[in-house]
Amino acid sequence: MLQLPMNLTENLKPGLKAEKSEIVSNKNTAITLGSGGLEVYSSPSMIALMEGTALLSVDPLLPEGYSTVGTELNIKHLSATPPGMKITAKAELLEIDGRALSFSVEAYDEAGKIGEGTHKRFIIESEKFLIKIKNKY
Repeated sequence: MLQLPMNLTENLKPGLKAEKSEIVSNKNTAITLGSGGLEVYSSPSMIALMEGTALLSVDPLLPEGYSTVGTELNIKHLSATPPGMKITAKAELLEIDGRALSFSVEAYDEAGKIGEGTHKRFIIESEKFLIKIKNKY
């Protein structure tokens, strides 16, 4: 079993940022995902991109054997985006409270901002977390 590092967050500081992009395609439209009836970028896809961007900003800086899981989202989808446009999500680490991490997240298409909000993640010990999940069966 992994030993708990003295300070899991020693490499994490408020202000850490990351960006991640994808192109709107048939696989991430509202109609394909069942979140709407139109061929536009889906809210679930935007949220997943935002979460992935927050994860990208901190997970590589954690000790081996640790990761983060999403625990809370407060997101607004402000504007629709058609297929073919590029979406870029941005995440910034705002606060660290023990193992709890708070982020500001935004998403943009080529015409401007399409989403914004906050996201929380929690640092977990991966092996211990997976054992706990397996015990649910």
